[in-house]
Amino acid sequence: MKALSPIYKYFWKYKTRLILGILFILLSNYFRILSPQITGYVVNNVVKTIAEVKNPGKSIQIKNAETSIVLSNELYDFNSFTFEQKILFSGILLLGLALLSGLFMFFMRQTIIVMSRHIEFDQKNEIYKHYQSLDIGFYKSNATGDLMNRISEDVSRVRMFTGPALMYFFNLAIIIGLSIFFMLQADVKLTLVALCPLPILAITIYTVNSIINKKSERIQSMLSNLTSNAQESFSGIRVIKSFAQEKAMLSFFNKTNEEYKKNSLSLAKTEAIYFPSMALLIGISTLITIMVGGLAVAQGQEGATVGKIAEFVLYIQMLTFPVSAIGWTASMTQRAVASQTRINEFLNITPTITDSKDALSNKLSGEIIFKNVSFTYPHTGIKAIKNFTLDIRSGEKIAIVGKTGSGKSTIAQLLLRMYDVEEGSIAYDGIEIKKFSLNHLRTSISYVPQEVFLFSDSVKNNIQFGKASAITEEIESAARNANIYNEIMEFPEGFNTIIGERGVTLSGGQKQRISIARAMLKNPEILIFDDCLSAVDSKTEHSILQHLNEYIEQKTAIIITHRIFSLLNFDKIIVLEEGKIAESGNHEDLLQKKGIYYEMYQRQQSEGIKDQIN
Repeated sequence: MKALSPIYKYFWKYKTRLILGILFILLSNYFRILSPQITGYVVNNVVKTIAEVKNPGKSIQIKNAETSIVLSNELYDFNSFTFEQKILFSGILLLGLALLSGLFMFFMRQTIIVMSRHIEFDQKNEIYKHYQSLDIGFYKSNATGDLMNRISEDVSRVRMFTGPALMYFFNLAIIIGLSIFFMLQADVKLTLVALCPLPILAITIYTVNSIINKKSERIQSMLSNLTSNAQESFSGIRVIKSFAQEKAMLSFFNKTNEEYKKNSLSLAKTEAIYFPSMALLIGISTLITIMVGGLAVAQGQEGATVGKIAEFVLYIQMLTFPVSAIGWTASMTQRAVASQTRINEFLNITPTITDSKDALSNKLSGEIIFKNVSFTYPHTGIKAIKNFTLDIRSGEKIAIVGKTGSGKSTIAQLLLRMYDVEEGSIAYDGIEIKKFSLNHLRTSISYVPQEVFLFSDSVKNNIQFGKASAITEEIESAARNANIYNEIMEFPEGFNTIIGERGVTLSGGQKQRISIARAMLKNPEILIFDDCLSAVDSKTEHSILQHLNEYIEQKTAIIITHRIFSLLNFDKIIVLEEGKIAESGNHEDLLQKKGIYYEMYQRQQSEGIKDQIN
């Protein structure tokens, strides 16, 4: 139960609903528990009337256990009622009690179950917010399907504890307490006899629940794997189809699903032990009660009546659902513990990239200084950047070129503080990067990643994601600068066209240009473009570069690429090789050195793309 402690704060938040819910459970069960007493009273009067009919002139005395306020002679003079009046009055009382019990049961569900829905809402928001606070390294080591399963399936199982399980727990505690109280007042011996199977029941519940807990944890883990497999298959469906691997993927999914099914069926069989066990124990208790009570009546023991037997049978039947619910409640609780444990694993992860206590929100002018920066990826151990030093003045245009794996994209990640440097420092306007608010820092920079990501939304909303307050004219202007406006207008619904998951309906070049438009719309002081023109043709690239040259005129721009763009006037070009600066200078200087940059330039010419760089 310690695993569930993180959700206790929600009980305090919704304490009014919880307290009212418990009160309604008490009232509902109190009015229910009076019914067996009235039924016993009626049965005794029927027995008495039949006996008097068979024995005219003989007075039959039957002592009723009138322990309830509704049967108190202080309120009603039952002795003055005729037999028919007693039966009619008792029937009306039973109906009234049933209505009152049902009414308070309705209120009970409207408080506790509704409370659980509020808790589910709050917990999902808490988890989602925590997910967003975690750094990039977390997402590289955890599958998306597992993340989704914890925020959906696991939270739903926790809700079953905060709602139904909690409600049934209070319900069974109150109904068992009230039943035993009235049973003891009526007949101590008969109560002990009726409740003697309970120790066996307790042992059964404890044993089965231990098994259920272990199986629930394993099933939840397997469900995460199954969800991850399905999510990856759907996301990579084009790759699967292009390699004709549908059967192979289906076979893999079937194998995982079959294992999940076997374990789920095993858990279902274990849980199925509860209900027949409850029915058997309740049946034995009923038979023992009737037998012992019947023998007492037959022997003429004092206080033994047929009505009392009927009353106790109703008590036992009334206890059937609460007793059965012990197993159900325990099962839901065990599942909630297993699910909350999985949720806690993520909630207890502390982000490595956080704001300092007095995080700054100074406006950035665009000056950036790298000083002896080194960085190693924590999960792979690959040293991507080695002793990197670079001064970028405000308004300068910097190109970072190099082969794949040379560390170019890592520079962009460090500038956005997706990772913290291992050695050295990065400073904006002379202030160390860690002193800036993360939100302010990333808001002040426009970043076009190498792997473009578009949301399953309209073209307009994808571009506007860079600036929520942007008006239509600004969005259209950004699209023109990215050379995507004309193509958008050819879409069925123009800017309102839904582009599908990850922009699946668009070409690679269209995705890149929409991403560029998104960055341009933001209009910050610093821009970072990470190989964002790799999927466009030379004519489109030429047009984009012309607009880009005008757009970045007064801004600090860092263009990361494996190609050479002579259309852009770079103040400095940095050539990276194995995480180190191999060469630096302007276009002409680097060509004269006839080093790595010169070789890249010659290779591009020999591959027939001379028009792209002239």
